[in-house]
Amino acid sequence: MVTEGGTRLYWMAMDTLRRVGKNIEDHLMCLIVFAWRPGHAQPLIVAANRDEFYARPSLPLAQWPEAPQVYAGRDLEAGGTWLGIGARGRFAALTNIRNPHQPVARRSRGELVARFLGSDLSIDDYLAEIRQKLPEYAGFNLLLGTTDALWHLNSHEGEPRQLTEGVYGLSNAGLDTPWPKLLKARAALSWELADPRPEVLLAMLGDPTIAPPAELPDTGVGLATESLLSSVFIASPSYGTRASTVLISHADGTRHLVERSFGPYGGHLGEVELKV
Repeated sequence: MVTEGGTRLYWMAMDTLRRVGKNIEDHLMCLIVFAWRPGHAQPLIVAANRDEFYARPSLPLAQWPEAPQVYAGRDLEAGGTWLGIGARGRFAALTNIRNPHQPVARRSRGELVARFLGSDLSIDDYLAEIRQKLPEYAGFNLLLGTTDALWHLNSHEGEPRQLTEGVYGLSNAGLDTPWPKLLKARAALSWELADPRPEVLLAMLGDPTIAPPAELPDTGVGLATESLLSSVFIASPSYGTRASTVLISHADGTRHLVERSFGPYGGHLGEVELKV
């Protein structure tokens, strides 16, 4: 049963999300957990949720006609993407950094993923190029990978980091910031590494449990919004998890992608499965 107080908190959260989303392009994926295991039969395993207003137009995971080496969803408003794969083992994914006070950015962060997937630049060269343009973007975390390396860049820190073997998580702060949903999803991924199956990882990404108030972070958006955003899977009438994606990369270069799409209240819209 939803109480009057709970309803009031919910609409307070929606009002904050509308203001934050309008002001700082707050539309990029909000949770990524991943295992990086160089030399393993499955060196990269990724499970990720993209959260966004349902009204923002986008396309599900597919091969891009103008760049056939790229497989990704697409944000139709700004033209970029939040997660995808490219030729020669390329992988890229993005989260925003939650800060309701940062100014409007000149450029869309989604282009950072799309440009890397479609380019021939090395990770080093691409990161050097991005670092010269950081003031043009709102805050972000960027993962860039090839078959033999995985890098993370937090735009607020400004210094790229090559990741060693391990299980990691990204939400809307720094790498492995211990927010409840990140800790829960990262632990769940760790349990499945012996036999990672897309259907199990997708079920993990569908967890709607709200974190207890005492465990919530304080990112400046208010208690109601912190609560709404604290679950692994977010569902509401206007804002929530739009796509859940699982990527399993194999040592022979083949990759298995599964994406589920969702609408208002978490309604299931479709599923795409690709093996490339």
